[in-house]
Amino acid sequence: MAEAIAAAAKALLKKLAVDLALDKDKRNKFLLIVGSIAVGAMLLLFAPIAVLSSIGGIEPPNVELEFNESDFLNNMDDESREKLAIIQAQGQAIEDAMISANIGSQTIKAKLIYLSFFENVPNFDVQTYVNLFRDNHEDTALIQAINAEYGLEIDFDEFMRTYTFVMSTTIDPHMFTDSGTKNCADLAAWAENAYTSGWGFQESSYGEIDENLRYRCADNVGLIMGYLRYMPSEKSFNTDVDTLIYNEIGALDTMPDVAGIGLFDGNNFGVYVGNGKTVFASYDVGNIVKSPVSEGNWVSWCTFEGINYPQEVTDKINEIQNPNEENTEEENENGE
Repeated sequence: MAEAIAAAAKALLKKLAVDLALDKDKRNKFLLIVGSIAVGAMLLLFAPIAVLSSIGGIEPPNVELEFNESDFLNNMDDESREKLAIIQAQGQAIEDAMISANIGSQTIKAKLIYLSFFENVPNFDVQTYVNLFRDNHEDTALIQAINAEYGLEIDFDEFMRTYTFVMSTTIDPHMFTDSGTKNCADLAAWAENAYTSGWGFQESSYGEIDENLRYRCADNVGLIMGYLRYMPSEKSFNTDVDTLIYNEIGALDTMPDVAGIGLFDGNNFGVYVGNGKTVFASYDVGNIVKSPVSEGNWVSWCTFEGINYPQEVTDKINEIQNPNEENTEEENENGE
């Protein structure tokens, strides 16, 4: 389990210590939840729900509580182990079905909803559940569809607060189209994920979890460098890239519609994510922002060293930087 996940889990346990000590049933349920976090795939999917339901927005005293994953698993009773095995198997089935439906980026959301609200839903069918995510692209419509299908009363605002909390502490492994390379499509997905996850603005940050704020942060350059530094296979950052090198290409009216292209305003960078939108880390707002390109002060587009771009971008760069070559070719074809 990644160090950041362990740190986040311990922080949550400290906050809940007093409240849980007073309620045996709640404590037993939460221990099962923590076990799910500890053994891998569930990560922080349960902890935020426990936080919301247990403390009701009231901050309990800060009590030191040590949690040891190995000791916890070794002391699990047979019933808890069986429940945990069922939880993990169902979570894996959901993940496999989401990937098969080409909506792997929604996997964490699907697991979080299932594990939080489906305890008493009978005859659960994974494919029916996954189809709701495939057919409802907006979160509001998705929650409404789930409530209607299963007779639930999930509060949209409460769920989104929980989901944002979860996403702000983890990096979704399913967002990468090719985790073995650094490419513009995944840079766009990285930027989108930072926005959706509610990353904050922090100078000299590259996407790591801030120990005091307990969520991920990046500055303007760090948002892009963080992607270059992040190693999906190891779920950690390296420091191999210490400088962001960019190539300013041309005015916005020459920019191809390719997600992952950089935008530049003379001082700050944005990442074009498609549909006329850009994502960037805003010092003034204090977090990662997504807005229409037309509403920014962007004056040019650029590429970043270390990022692979498709042939469409390469052709456009050649066209802009070598305008006479095309004319020469036309002249040769005309025999001039």
